[in-house]
Amino acid sequence: MSDWQVIDGSITAPRGYRAAGITAGLKASGLPDLALIVSDEEAIAAGVFTTSVVRAAPVDYCRQILQTKASARAILCNSGQANAGTGTQGMTDAEECAKTLGEALNIPPDSILLASTGVIGQRIKMDILKAAIPQLVTSLSDNGGDSAAKAIMTTDTVPKSIALETTIDGRPVRIGGIAKGAGMIHPNMATMLSFVTCDAAVSSALWQEMLSRAADKTFNQITVDGDTSTNDSLIALANGQSRTPAITEMGPEAEKLEAMLTAVCQYLAKAMARDGEGATCLIEVVVSGASDDRAARQVARTIAGSSLVKSAIFGRDPNWGRIAAAAGRAGVHFDQKDLQVSLGNFLLMENGQPLAFDRSAANEYLKKAASGAFLQDDTVLISVSIGNGNGSGKAWGCDLSYDYVKINAEYTT
Repeated sequence: MSDWQVIDGSITAPRGYRAAGITAGLKASGLPDLALIVSDEEAIAAGVFTTSVVRAAPVDYCRQILQTKASARAILCNSGQANAGTGTQGMTDAEECAKTLGEALNIPPDSILLASTGVIGQRIKMDILKAAIPQLVTSLSDNGGDSAAKAIMTTDTVPKSIALETTIDGRPVRIGGIAKGAGMIHPNMATMLSFVTCDAAVSSALWQEMLSRAADKTFNQITVDGDTSTNDSLIALANGQSRTPAITEMGPEAEKLEAMLTAVCQYLAKAMARDGEGATCLIEVVVSGASDDRAARQVARTIAGSSLVKSAIFGRDPNWGRIAAAAGRAGVHFDQKDLQVSLGNFLLMENGQPLAFDRSAANEYLKKAASGAFLQDDTVLISVSIGNGNGSGKAWGCDLSYDYVKINAEYTT
């Protein structure tokens, strides 16, 4: 039983936040393409970003801000142009975005964090963005989370958002989040963007530690296609508007807050994997018996990211050999005599030996998952045990379909 409940409101559910999403004209499609999240007061800010050495300008901009001051008032995100691979002009554009928005909000530019998503190598259409800032600011509302979630989408088919509430020191504390991502998703910050808001009071160092641990268990455990993006950004704000006592070190209250933060991140991470480009189902891999949690997560990531496993799931083929092979190449030592593999309720391998199973029924299990896309029954569960250790971990992915190739073959054409 969790210590929190799901509530309405997304990123504006926590106290003291407003959001907006508008169609500025950055996308040729005419779909929403500019989002803004604003805290009424300066908030503690933390971030986790792509590990790629080819980084978008807003990633470097945010990293510089967070290294000098771990706080912010606003997050501005455009979709349509990634502002990656744009040279020094890309950083100049990023700084101009912050300056223009800062003037409109009457806050310092260094209180604004930035994110971009879209085609790599394309600069932001600055004249269009700057002209849209006044409308974006006037559109801010305390129920603008849904519009913001839609404005950050690219190849996503559905917006992704969640809000949870718990009680700390007798007062309600809330965390909300939105995310985008459907392709170029792989561990080491999988093109994903996610923005999290919280109204608890927490120290900057502890908030960053919490966010990093949550990312390791969630966003770094999803994979769609094995590609890490230039723009991956997870940014979290905590503004203290719940008026609860400040949390400055680990303890029961900090553990409760981190568990809820992790739950928000896990929901959003699974939503991205479920919405993988061309996907028909979500794949959840659960690994147990490892020497430690890190090893278990590594095995789970490898299985979830295997193109052969993903292709077999799309073909509704219960080919457990591909699962075993992926576990074996994960870089984690175990005795193959201890290997156990299950697909849903079907035990396929035990003690390193294949077992007889109802192949037709297993095939139907995979077909049923595919027919339930975006519902709770669309998950293909792969369970693997590699020994008697206490380490366990999960990873999430999706099947690999013909449509994935079509979507990405035509992405810029």
